[in-house]
Amino acid sequence: MASKRQLPLDLLIVAGLVLLTDILVLLPVFSGSFLRTYLGILMVLLLPGYALTGALFPAKNDLEGIERAAVSFGLSIAVVPTMGLALNYTVWGIREIPILTAISAFTLLMCAITYYRRNLLPEKEAFEIPFKAAFLNIKTEILKKPESATDRVLAVFLVLSILASVGSLAYIIGNPKEGEHFTEFYILGHNKTADNYQTVFVQGEKGTVFVGIINHEHRFVDYTMDVKLGNRSLPLPENQKHISLANNMSWEEPVTFTPLIEGNDTKLEFLLFNETGKTIPYRNLHLWINVTKES
Repeated sequence: MASKRQLPLDLLIVAGLVLLTDILVLLPVFSGSFLRTYLGILMVLLLPGYALTGALFPAKNDLEGIERAAVSFGLSIAVVPTMGLALNYTVWGIREIPILTAISAFTLLMCAITYYRRNLLPEKEAFEIPFKAAFLNIKTEILKKPESATDRVLAVFLVLSILASVGSLAYIIGNPKEGEHFTEFYILGHNKTADNYQTVFVQGEKGTVFVGIINHEHRFVDYTMDVKLGNRSLPLPENQKHISLANNMSWEEPVTFTPLIEGNDTKLEFLLFNETGKTIPYRNLHLWINVTKES
């Protein structure tokens, strides 16, 4: 077995980017930061796949550079949606913090496995990104005197073109065009999944569903929620009746109600109003429930 070696620089960079992304997402002060957007894209489209690729193919000769990059993107695109699908069937559901935690834990675990598997190989056979050699080669090419004035002009033009392209891409990602204004409004069953709703009640028996609101209005919005059974409003706590959310912020809480009206196929409505309309619901959801007499 090969001797234990220093943690490779590429794995240190991946782990550092994961932790930095976690910090930028968890701290509200960075909610509008362009850096959070850039790192979020890397977190979803590259880092998990790169770490998994390293764990599957630890040797230098396993994959060529272009192949390794393509496989990294492909595995990321496969792994992240699979995590979301799995989380949908857990008590945590598909939410920002559970997804962030799952991706972070998976990526760091794959980094650890990659380090272990590379350490089993002879140092010359283990894959590594030659950062130092690449830097020295680029430096040599830049400082090398061009053979002619034409070569010098073309070299400068090429460098400026690359910088302009990178700058344009960074501006587009960091300043995306403002999309559609809308609000997500949803209800979940007792397992926080979009099924298994309780639809049969005894009169006076309490029921609970999870109600969620996500603001994509590109502004701060004061929402008002009303729950009705048979056109009669049911009492709600103040913190569930009036909800204020900044852009891209979410709210999800269990909402408990007590059906007092007996009947079959009774409409249980969840109505959401914004500050511009107090009579016509901005969003509405409903369940059909059966309420029987107390035994």
